[in-house]
Amino acid sequence: MTSPVDRLRKIVAQLRSPDGCPWDREQTHESLKPHLVEECYELMDAIDAGDDKELKEELGDLLLQVVLHSQMAAEATRFTLDDVATVIADKLVNRHPHVFGDSRLPNSEAVLRQWEVIKRSEKQERRSALDGVPRALPALARAQKIQTKAARVGFDWDKAEGALAKVREELREVESAAESHLEEELGDLLFAVVNFARKKQLDAEQLLNAATAKFAARFRAMERLAEDHGVEFGSLGLPEMDRLWDETKAGSDLGSALPK
Repeated sequence: MTSPVDRLRKIVAQLRSPDGCPWDREQTHESLKPHLVEECYELMDAIDAGDDKELKEELGDLLLQVVLHSQMAAEATRFTLDDVATVIADKLVNRHPHVFGDSRLPNSEAVLRQWEVIKRSEKQERRSALDGVPRALPALARAQKIQTKAARVGFDWDKAEGALAKVREELREVESAAESHLEEELGDLLFAVVNFARKKQLDAEQLLNAATAKFAARFRAMERLAEDHGVEFGSLGLPEMDRLWDETKAGSDLGSALPK
C-alpha cells in the first residue's frame, strides 16, 4: 500500500512532469523562496490559533515546499527526498548521543551545549561560534539567535538583571545621543531589549508581534467607536484620540471621550 508521503511525492512528480501543471513546471528553488517564507508564517499563525485542523493544513503546505524542492533536485540528479530524510535522521541520531548512545545529560541546558559542540565538529569550515545564523531572519529573531550562540560559549550575563541594567544604560545613551548617532544608539537599545527577553526565556519576535496585535486591536476599536457615534476618526485631535485610547484600554464608557 502506498504511504501518504509516497502518494504526495508521486503527485508532485506528476505536477512537475512535461504533461503536468505549467505553473509547477516553471518553478525554481529561487522562485519558491517567497512561498516558503509565507508558509512558515502561516504555520506560526496556526500554532498561535491552537486550531488542529488549521495546524494540520499548514504543516501540509510546508511539507509540500520540502517535497517540491526535493523533486526539483531529483530531476537534476542532485539528491532526492529520501536523501533529505536520511540527512536529518542521521543528524538527529548523531546530535543526541544521550538518547541513542550511552552518555546521559542532566538537563536541557546541557543538551544545548552538547549540541553546539557536536555541530561545530561537523561544520569545521565555520570559523566563528556565530556562523550559521541566516541573514534572512527577521531582525529581532536574528539578534536573539546571535545572542544565544554567543551565550552557549560562555559570553553572557550571569543573571537577567545584568541584561536589564544594560537596557537602562542604552536608554540613557539614546536620551543623550546627538542626532548623528541616534540610529546607532536606538539599534543598541533594541539589541539590549532582545537580550533581556532572551535571559527571561522569552522570544522577542513573538513579544513584538503580540504587542503589535494588541495595538492594532485597540486602534480598530477606537475607529469603530468613532464610526458608531457618527464621528470621523481622522478629524479628532490627539488629546481626544488619547482619551479614546485610555478608555478602550480600560474597557470603560468609550463614548465619553468623543466630542458631543
